[in-house]
Amino acid sequence: MANTISLDAMGGDFGPTVVVPAALNALKKYADLNLILVGDQAKIEYELEQASSSPSERLKIHHATQVVEMNEAPAQALRSKKDSSMRVAINLVKEDQAQACVSAGNTGALMATARYVLHTLAGIDRPAINTTLPALNGHTHMLDLGANVDCKAEKLFQFAVMGSVLASAVDEIASPKVGLLNVGSEAIKGNDQVKEANILLENSSLNYIGYVEGDDIFCGDVDVIVCDGFVGNVSLKTSEGVAKLISSYAKRSFTKNLFTKFIALLATPILNEFKNSIDPRRYNGASLLGLKGIVIKSHGGADAFSFERAITIAYIEAKKSVPTLIDKQLENYLA
Repeated sequence: MANTISLDAMGGDFGPTVVVPAALNALKKYADLNLILVGDQAKIEYELEQASSSPSERLKIHHATQVVEMNEAPAQALRSKKDSSMRVAINLVKEDQAQACVSAGNTGALMATARYVLHTLAGIDRPAINTTLPALNGHTHMLDLGANVDCKAEKLFQFAVMGSVLASAVDEIASPKVGLLNVGSEAIKGNDQVKEANILLENSSLNYIGYVEGDDIFCGDVDVIVCDGFVGNVSLKTSEGVAKLISSYAKRSFTKNLFTKFIALLATPILNEFKNSIDPRRYNGASLLGLKGIVIKSHGGADAFSFERAITIAYIEAKKSVPTLIDKQLENYLA
């Protein structure tokens, strides 16, 4: 059975100039994938023509007359942009015409619209943003990354359940290791919410390994790291800044003189391998977990390569029926 994914073709910094080529590449990659490009039909058709392509049984266009701007207030978008490419793409999931939705649009508007249209699973207060980050042993799932800046212990526990189910389904890990991000590994450290969440997790059937610290995000033996959205977003943005710093220093060092340029030439294969392993484009696509449907948030500045990665995440989660798996797992804890 083919999987159908709706794409917000107008979202992000580049709209259909990125979404269309990414869609065409994804269709080549997955024979059982169907896509619906949602947005301004004329602009989408123009980009298809530029790529020597056209609508087909596997690639359809759904016209939408409005666009949610990147700086638009979520409440305003929810109230006045009912025919936006973002809203229509999510509606298609609600109406079972698509199994997942991908958008590079306004994060706040996407979260608000997805929650309003799809609703949350029973037992979930608010959706959480999850993404994968490169690590020494592959990658680490981390949530929440900004949707919930202040969380009670029960919400952190919900994040742990959702992250564990996602890692198990997507990475095919039987029992993912779950860690709770804290300022230290000692039991006496942390705020009240973290300490209370720790007790809940210790008494659960999750493979909970206890507190983890900031360096464990990239260097620890853990599959899922749980934190509130404030800490998660700061951690994510900090890691992005460090990556840029390292890249800048490396370029500066290797271009100082003829000798360093020669060394850089010799080291090119190693440098390319390092660059590819931490390339943020490879990790594009954040899951909005806890909804009664699959919604993937792509980075607003994504290029075709990274947007295709977001489509791949949506494809995998749809194949694995991640919301259903989370719902079943939550039932076990709430029974």
